[in-house]
Amino acid sequence: MKKTLYFVRHGQTNYNKQHIVQGSGVDSDLNESGLEQGMMFFEAYKDIPFEVVFTSALKRTQQTVGAFIKAGIPWEPYTEINEISWGIHEGKKGDLAMRQNYLALNAAWTSGQLDERIEEGESANELGERVGRFMEMLKTRPEKTILICTHGRTMCAVSCFLEHRPLEDMHLFKHHNTGLTQAVYDGQRFEVLLKDDTSHLQHKEI
Repeated sequence: MKKTLYFVRHGQTNYNKQHIVQGSGVDSDLNESGLEQGMMFFEAYKDIPFEVVFTSALKRTQQTVGAFIKAGIPWEPYTEINEISWGIHEGKKGDLAMRQNYLALNAAWTSGQLDERIEEGESANELGERVGRFMEMLKTRPEKTILICTHGRTMCAVSCFLEHRPLEDMHLFKHHNTGLTQAVYDGQRFEVLLKDDTSHLQHKEI
């Protein structure tokens, strides 16, 4: 059965704006700009006949698509699409040492060392395993039009599944706040129609 999937990254938080690491351990709210981004997304896509809304278990995703939920569309949260855990970096503003740590980790993942992690954080393999469970669940759902709101690094992993790429390619993807990735599933394969589309934001700063 063919189904259409709309993946959107959450709206802006003050942590995003201030370049503070969130990950899965910081359950932040959207700021004013993030709430506005969510409403702009709703206005652009409110006429799509979504049958169900999936979010992570974190507030920022639920608030981003809150208008769809308030409109009565069934909603289900999934920890499988929570943001990756950045371990000891979470809740801290990025400095040079943290940046170098992140770049080294990203280089390790790109070279296939997918079990590497920030101290006390998640590895790429662990993220991929739980995102993979979610993607398999999507294939079995009876709904034909599904809205999913998740997180930046999680969307990088999702994009690898959608484009049939290994997790080593996560670094190739960029996802802005409320950027939309649209894909179809024909019963066997995913096909991406849109990548990180922000046309609904018009000229708003992203």
